[in-house]
Amino acid sequence: MKKHVLSLLLAVGAAALTQTASAAGDASAGADKVAVCAACHGADGNSPAPAFPKIAGLGERYLFNQLQDIQAWDKASGAEKAKTGRAVPEMTGMLSGFNEQDLKDIAAHYAQQTMQLSGSKEMTVKLNSGEDIDALKLGKQVFRAGNQETGVPACTGCHSPTGFGNEPAGYPRLGGQYAGYLEKQLRAFRAGERTNDGDQMTMRLAAKHLSDAEIKSVANYIAGLH
Repeated sequence: MKKHVLSLLLAVGAAALTQTASAAGDASAGADKVAVCAACHGADGNSPAPAFPKIAGLGERYLFNQLQDIQAWDKASGAEKAKTGRAVPEMTGMLSGFNEQDLKDIAAHYAQQTMQLSGSKEMTVKLNSGEDIDALKLGKQVFRAGNQETGVPACTGCHSPTGFGNEPAGYPRLGGQYAGYLEKQLRAFRAGERTNDGDQMTMRLAAKHLSDAEIKSVANYIAGLH
């Protein structure tokens, strides 16, 4: 199993070196283009409700990639939707009027904003064995060390020990994000419902063996990282 974790970490490193999408946006221009985004995500990228993710400070490259993927899925039709971009039904039509430079400018604007901290909560989770365990303790363990027994890599490998991500590699900031949103995305990657993590399937492989308790715990832990 240790060999499996090592292989996954090597794949993650390869993915960072082979990503080609780049962003070169104008943040000032982007500030004039985010009215449609602000309704859900806030003008500064700090959404007022957990139903919508915070996008402040996620990294320009990552934000641009996500905007492109969401736009591509929205433009696709029929069977193509299942294998195109990133499915976010709530954003249907939201990006239809933007060209590539517009998306770069929007990404640049939000990348320069500061994410407000959501915060972690004291709670317990039930393991598959039936044992109740402190969620913050389990979340910290998964984030910093993964789970070698089941082949889950540490989140720090891509998202840094502080949760601030890796901008050059296109890995987003996680620290401070809404726990509910993080949990939803981890479940989507685990189920193969979200697939825009590249040919290396970095997140799908990372989440493949996460238990429900680990997902809830690590999402809650990350929400308090700053």
